[in-house]
Amino acid sequence: MGVMMNILLVEDDEVDVMNVQRAFRKHNIANPLFLAGNGVEALEMLRRGDVPAERRLVLLDLNMPRMNGIEFLRELRADPELRSTSVVVLTTSNDERDRVEAYNLNVAGYILKPVTFQNFCDAMLTLNKYWSLVEMP
Repeated sequence: MGVMMNILLVEDDEVDVMNVQRAFRKHNIANPLFLAGNGVEALEMLRRGDVPAERRLVLLDLNMPRMNGIEFLRELRADPELRSTSVVVLTTSNDERDRVEAYNLNVAGYILKPVTFQNFCDAMLTLNKYWSLVEMP
């Protein structure tokens, strides 16, 4: 993955956070990884500009306290500054309703947990293709 992405991981489960960090280290992924424990915190970070706006990607857990992933997505899409942010959903649930709802809110992809390096890479490759199309001069 030669593309630098600023990745915001929105995840309340520390084990899942560590799994993602470990996969990054193990495979020498140098992308900056920002962490938010819930949707409220994630929105604050994005609005404050804590995560650089260029090639920003949100990895979003759906099942979280305070504000779940779908609620976060609704807020994000309603914000003119943030609405174009790419989001990949992480979930343990293969619930069809969640999936439909997430796709209706323009998510770029869906990764079932546990996040393996392979399924993460597949999602990133898809995004890279998408970005190279979007960013064509």
